[in-house]
Amino acid sequence: MQHLVDTYDFTQIQIENLLQDATSFKAQYPPQLLKDKLLITLFFEASTRTRSSFEIAAKRLGASVVHLDPSKSSSKKGESLEDTFTNLCAMEPDGVIIRHTANNTPQILADMQMTSVINAGAGDYAHPTQALLDLFTIVEHFSLVNEPIEGKRIAIVGDIINSRVASSAIRLFTRMGMKVLLVAPKPFMPKSDLEQYQHVEDVIDNVDVIMSLRTQLERHNTVVFKDNDAYAKEYCINKERLGNRDILILHPGPVMRNIDISDEILADPRCKVLTQVKNGVFMRMAILKLLLLDAS
Repeated sequence: MQHLVDTYDFTQIQIENLLQDATSFKAQYPPQLLKDKLLITLFFEASTRTRSSFEIAAKRLGASVVHLDPSKSSSKKGESLEDTFTNLCAMEPDGVIIRHTANNTPQILADMQMTSVINAGAGDYAHPTQALLDLFTIVEHFSLVNEPIEGKRIAIVGDIINSRVASSAIRLFTRMGMKVLLVAPKPFMPKSDLEQYQHVEDVIDNVDVIMSLRTQLERHNTVVFKDNDAYAKEYCINKERLGNRDILILHPGPVMRNIDISDEILADPRCKVLTQVKNGVFMRMAILKLLLLDAS
């Protein structure tokens, strides 16, 4: 039984296989490889892209999906998460896809070894499927010009300290040989040995990829910017900042328009936000195949 709690759960060979499968699935949908499989989605936080992407991915492969709404479950009656999970597993699902506010929840459930656990985002530490779909998008982009991603420089810009996307991306991208730079005001910056900068202008001429993050001013105890407009003045990826530079622009979503990325850049072919969404289905198909078929 294999789980996906963080990207380190996958070997290098497995990651290469995921990239190959996602590429193959994007070229042509496969037969219903998981037609006898059943998945349960358990989201304790709101989700649009991740939940729908997983459900579409599962159904593209022929699996059945049952969504349990925690707000209407026995957890509201005082049942522990572990007991809820144990009862769900008694119904013999092939996997549970979970999103939770606590960093360690997916690992706790995985350690129970009752069914495959897939982390769909936990706390501020890990969002492994987002990191993998972003990796797929980057690899796909540079493969068009026959360039490897090793040595490519990516700037992660914005509220890094609160971002599980950034946390997972840093671990995966550095593992894959990319050079990661962090760009944020000091209160938004995590403790890290990576190169750190406070202004986009400091790195704009020296990066191949920019990953913008959602602004989360509400999560900070001290006022760093008086409002989103003040933040945008410093960190919005717009035409004025980007110019004609050949830089790939990514964002995990949801995008705060004209705060994280301007309308003009969102419509620019260098911006691959919708490609990330599309690629998310194919990468999650590859992940489900690996966990429920190849590793079973």
